[in-house]
Amino acid sequence: MEFIKSSEIKAMSNPGVISRQLLNPDNSASTRVTITEVHLEAGASQPRHIHEASEQIWYALKGSGKLLLEDGTEKPFEAGDVVRFADKDVHGLLNDSSGEFVYISVTAPPIHFGYAYQKEK
Repeated sequence: MEFIKSSEIKAMSNPGVISRQLLNPDNSASTRVTITEVHLEAGASQPRHIHEASEQIWYALKGSGKLLLEDGTEKPFEAGDVVRFADKDVHGLLNDSSGEFVYISVTAPPIHFGYAYQKEK
């Protein structure tokens, strides 16, 4: 069993985005998943990107925004929605609302997302 205290969870950030690394290769021996809680301020975005060899599932907890997909496509994404991205699916997110947007991301196999963030908290 692994138990991770909230005080031991690291957060990484980019302008307008805080990513709490709930379960990742730095704090867990899991070889199956990374779990991340992501907060986007109003107007913040995560640019379109892909993961070469991992799928991701996002569960929207709070707010509304737009999924940024392949070929400039956008799709509404709001609290209660779930989306799954296969390996190499283009995906990103824009919080075009006036409030905070929060989602949980499950990535398998795990990825250490430090490369994608400017600061560690």
